[in-house]
Amino acid sequence: MILHIKNMVCNRCIKVVREELESLGISIKSISLGEVESDMNLTETKLNEIKLILKNNGFELIEDKRAKIIERLKNYVITLIHHSEENTETNINYSELIRREMNLDYHYLSGLFSSMEGITIEHFIILQKIERAKELLKYDELTLSQIAYNLGYSSVAHLSSQFKKVTGMTASEFKTIAGNARIPIDKIK
Repeated sequence: MILHIKNMVCNRCIKVVREELESLGISIKSISLGEVESDMNLTETKLNEIKLILKNNGFELIEDKRAKIIERLKNYVITLIHHSEENTETNINYSELIRREMNLDYHYLSGLFSSMEGITIEHFIILQKIERAKELLKYDELTLSQIAYNLGYSSVAHLSSQFKKVTGMTASEFKTIAGNARIPIDKIK
């Protein structure tokens, strides 16, 4: 049985979900962002326990087929942007990568995503890239040029333009603001 779980966005999420499910006696065959595979047949009672424990930890069991597709797509984009080594290729064709990963027509995915999330896949990708840029700026280990390169931007000007459009401030202004208002990955919309 495969469980689809919303809001799993990092390795810590995987750890929490694993620990919580194992505390319920669930045998886990494999686990990745947004997905848990168990070789157990889960009763309605056990599924309700899982829903409750997931909710208490900020997650949600996804049961709708379309919602599962969207969550899988979002987790794939998050993995590409936040968890891959470096996206140094400047002409990354996200639509082709997504189409291949999801094994579904991109136009179908695009329409479904927009109808369910209220934004386009492209805008979601931009928001994720800007959030990653904010994280890297906060660490203060890379220059803006290095960040632009690592995120696959064609130039610093392109990153700077998108950064200002999304956040309302320049990257330099963001670095000087106390607290650097970052958004949790699962809340980006």
